Amino acid sequence: MDSTLPAVAEELLREVRRAFEQASHVPDDLLLGLKFIFGPSAVPALDLVDQRSVTRVVSPSGRTAYQVLGSSGKLYTCYSSCHFCTCPAFGFTVLQKSESLLCKHILAVYLSQAMGACQELTVSEEQLTSILLAEEEEEG
Repeated sequence: MDSTLPAVAEELLREVRRAFEQASHVPDDLLLGLKFIFGPSAVPALDLVDQRSVTRVVSPSGRTAYQVLGSSGKLYTCYSSCHFCTCPAFGFTVLQKSESLLCKHILAVYLSQAMGACQELTVSEEQLTSILLAEEEEEG
């Protein structure tokens, strides 16, 4: 079952994208699907998208990270390429306990991509490196 869930989640996000492109909203059946697949992360992630809390940070070389302003006011860095977030909930709920597929921040990244709701920020290579290193220093 675990190997199927990511494929189901990816398909659901594709359906959200299609629905949003056609009607500029997510229908109730897909909202229920998000709640079913992503559990308690779904509604808070949608709130983050509504608040435009997701920023795509891009360097001239094309390296990309996402920053999500959490409901607590703290900024978290997310990496969609490897499904990772720097928040404590990701470390505990996703990595340690395997209770959830994603935290609300990384789900907000995927939803904001699907809905075209990402803010964009272009930074230098040095600035992106500083963003990434700042996260490591906070963890260390």
